[in-house]
Amino acid sequence: MVEATGKPLDRVDGRLKVMGAARFSAEWDVPGLAYGAVVSSSVAHGTVRAIDSAAALRAPGVLAVLTHENAPRLQPMPEKVNGSLFRGEGGITETRQPLQNATVEYAGQPLAVVVADTLERARHAASLVRVTYDARPAELKMDTSTRRTLPETFTGNKEEKLQVTVGDPKTALAAAPVKLTQVYESGITHHNPIEQLASIARWETRNGAEFLTLYDTTRGVENLQEVVSSSLSLPKNNVHVICPFIGGAFGSKGWLFAPPLLTAMAARVVKRPVKIEWRRQDMFAVAGQRAATRQTLSLGATPDGKLTALQHDTQTHSSQSSGFTEPCARVSRMMYAVPNLGFVHQLNHLHLPSPCPMRGPGETVGGWALECAIDELAAELNLDPVELRLCNYAEKNPETGKPWSSKHLRECYARGQELIGWSKRNPKPRSMREGNSLIGYGMATTMYPAARRPGEAKATLFADGRALVQSATHEMGNGAYTIFRQISADGLGLPVEQVRFELGDSTLPAAPTSGGSATTATIGPASLAACRNVLAALKQLAIRDAKSPLYGATEDALEARDGRLVRKDNPTQGEDYGAILRRAKLPSLEATGEAKPGEEREKYSFYSFGAIFVKVRVDELTGTVRVDKLCAVLDVGRLMNPKTAHSQIIGGVSMGLGAALMEETQYDPRNGRAVVRNLADYHVPSMADTPNIQVEWLNIPDPHISELGARGIGEIGCVGTPAAITNAVYHATGRRFRSLPLTPDKLVQG
Repeated sequence: MVEATGKPLDRVDGRLKVMGAARFSAEWDVPGLAYGAVVSSSVAHGTVRAIDSAAALRAPGVLAVLTHENAPRLQPMPEKVNGSLFRGEGGITETRQPLQNATVEYAGQPLAVVVADTLERARHAASLVRVTYDARPAELKMDTSTRRTLPETFTGNKEEKLQVTVGDPKTALAAAPVKLTQVYESGITHHNPIEQLASIARWETRNGAEFLTLYDTTRGVENLQEVVSSSLSLPKNNVHVICPFIGGAFGSKGWLFAPPLLTAMAARVVKRPVKIEWRRQDMFAVAGQRAATRQTLSLGATPDGKLTALQHDTQTHSSQSSGFTEPCARVSRMMYAVPNLGFVHQLNHLHLPSPCPMRGPGETVGGWALECAIDELAAELNLDPVELRLCNYAEKNPETGKPWSSKHLRECYARGQELIGWSKRNPKPRSMREGNSLIGYGMATTMYPAARRPGEAKATLFADGRALVQSATHEMGNGAYTIFRQISADGLGLPVEQVRFELGDSTLPAAPTSGGSATTATIGPASLAACRNVLAALKQLAIRDAKSPLYGATEDALEARDGRLVRKDNPTQGEDYGAILRRAKLPSLEATGEAKPGEEREKYSFYSFGAIFVKVRVDELTGTVRVDKLCAVLDVGRLMNPKTAHSQIIGGVSMGLGAALMEETQYDPRNGRAVVRNLADYHVPSMADTPNIQVEWLNIPDPHISELGARGIGEIGCVGTPAAITNAVYHATGRRFRSLPLTPDKLVQG
């Protein structure tokens, strides 16, 4: 039997999406549906003095107007959900619950929900609601924030401390023969997936108990189920969350739970299903963002380039009701062999919307700062940037001392140099031209933690030869339906065409929130375990059946091949799965399986690595930067599907290009409102902006992460790209830029 895993199979959901048959959260046809429109705050800080909803209530079709004065009461947000800290400093969501008091903490905060029988009527009536405020001066800049905190851990994970000292970095920096200290700043950026936030809530009463069904744009059905049930004082199993498709997330759609809670409250009040579909402009307030950062990097080194000390101090912003911290030192803590390390993360609470994880949280902007500082040190020491990195190559994790589970970064450097033509470049800055363009070459190391979490799956074999495997994970455009079908087909010994995979439903076996590049390493092994368990049960049926040619054999003596159980020593002796089930008068057979990290996490340090090399063209007159070519060479373990993996990396690299050259959310300094409101204002890379991207893989299985040998790939393409581009711009122009994005105005001004 030919294995499906590792083959470049087409996406199984591709046709559904192209034909418009993939049902996203806003598209469920629910009878009796009403529609909600949200009234948002126009001030950033203060108190609601009054909400006049009389005109809205008189408008045609209006069913209700919910405000903090009449909305259902909610319980506080849970402190922890599935081990992650939700409330308090370092938590990943807001501590405030929607419509529970008159306090205003940011412009765009939901203040009222108008429910009507059509969307148009709801939005018209919402425009009639009048809000008066006792406004107060808002704190909108990190420099002037009065509330500052030093969170101890990232999301409550004791293994990921945010305030760290290894050795004596201050003394080592003072004694270093070569010193470099620079400040790097990055602005607020937003995820902006194609699919906007949407929720449909439907309440039912069964045997005197309330049940809630939520169709929601969430990448964590179980987390949302936990939050909603706790907030609404419902048993967890009385909340059913459904989300089979997500139109992109990139870090959003997982942590800020006001939208589904508002929808559930509205549906409970009007006693009919309600849908709230958020507009693009709303996404800049309620869907999360990457926080702004100011990072100070200090490096100490010997004249030959050996690093002796690294201090990475970060200031980042959050809202008044969130403790989420952008963990910028994630890369600095493990990338290079430095004996003295220091990291500080300071949170500045502002009157702005809450931040949340965004593709490569911490790594993308933190790695940009580190890799730019390394490039600056290489220039000061007159060393090749690759040579300096190899001089400080970490053979083990410098913070923990643990060996890597697998690391082949040297090979990535070497191949990346070949692909970009590194040896042909003139290393002198501002020395290369083509026509009117300054030409520059740059590179950066990229990495991402190889996370793995507990997960569950269920496998069902049917008497007609088909199989179904299920888990409450998610398809975000990442190819999850496809690769888990491939993995399950191999686990069941079936052709991939006979296997279906279901996900995105809280009634399915438990799975963590899809994020952190952990889905493949989590659900893949769980699916394999379920497949093995159902085959073990099938083997027992055959072994105990006197009519079976496998009667009396042992489990170890049998194997699965192309939908048949056969004897290993005589593959011609066996029978197909359906025959075994039909003789047992069973229409199907099912089994569950689970997988979780084990003692290997105590023995090894798990990361993926890679190198990004770029060639840029800079127009000296206009300051326009064009990336001419980009090469990514990655060590991410074994590939599950090269075709879907290639798409993942292209997407991640393109997002990194956007972070480097164009993406930034500006807020009006007078009122805290987002100046950008749509994709005409907020620039993301178009096809015309995207260069020739060449992706190569080492495809070396990680022997310790799981039997699949696969690590996650969703974020590693994004992480190293901004630094590689920034370093290439320096090589082209001879000028250092330490503020993202590298927009033309900055390059022209100097």
